[in-house]
Amino acid sequence: MEFRRLGGSGLKVSEISLGSWLTYGGYVERENAVKSIQTAYGLGVNFFDTANVYEQGAAEVVVGETLKAFPRESYVLATKVFGKMGDGPNDQGLSRKHIMEQCDASLKRLGMDYIDIYYCHRFHPETPVQETLRALDDLVRQGKVLYVGVSMWTAAQMEEALAVADRYLLDRIVVNQPLYNMFERSIEKEIIPLGEKKGIGQVVYSPLAQGVLTGKYAVMESVPENSRASKLGADRLKISEDRLHKVRQLGEIAQDLGITVGQLALAWILRQGNVASALVGASARSRSKRT
Repeated sequence: MEFRRLGGSGLKVSEISLGSWLTYGGYVERENAVKSIQTAYGLGVNFFDTANVYEQGAAEVVVGETLKAFPRESYVLATKVFGKMGDGPNDQGLSRKHIMEQCDASLKRLGMDYIDIYYCHRFHPETPVQETLRALDDLVRQGKVLYVGVSMWTAAQMEEALAVADRYLLDRIVVNQPLYNMFERSIEKEIIPLGEKKGIGQVVYSPLAQGVLTGKYAVMESVPENSRASKLGADRLKISEDRLHKVRQLGEIAQDLGITVGQLALAWILRQGNVASALVGASARSRSKRT
């Protein structure tokens, strides 16, 4: 496993990281979730990602309990705040109240003293950026959070956050978690150039287009049982005959190189120097140890 610096920070994360969306607490039973984490760690992955809203905290519990078997300094753990965690008017968003309460709740579910990376899961137009950043800065000063990140923010929103942080001497964001794969390339226009200029690394999610770029969906009429497409529906995964045709073409290229389509897709992602890690999910342990 190779490691890269996370943005302008000194933190090093594995080029491949393991996420828990749709996999821990619900989509994949607990046993497979635990084995996925253990297998990833054994293969050299040191970067694990979850969020408070994944199965309303259940994913954090599984991740935290499994990672406790390993030395805390040996891995990097990320979770998120923003999503709806209750029925009250302050049970979502990026207000100081919600951030402080949810950080403590996440730490309790994880069974950890601190979170390595704390993401603002989305941008919240109803909360002043200064309020959000000051709350996050306080968490850093308290030692509950080590690094601050955002997810799915626009370049303009991140630039505003950097300007506010610099003006008030608050902790700066060092990482963004955007969607990026061979089919979804919008971050190449503004997000990556901003990251390269301002020291914001990208930890990209869905690098395999939720399984489409592994080649397991051969034709529209033949969706594997118990796959994500069968659970979520082909429309939600944006599976189309055009995309499957492109994947088949990629399969020919991958075969000539002696690798899988998934490996080709990940290598294509990691050609970007501003990408610190490609965040993958696993519904079961692979029989192969090739990364």
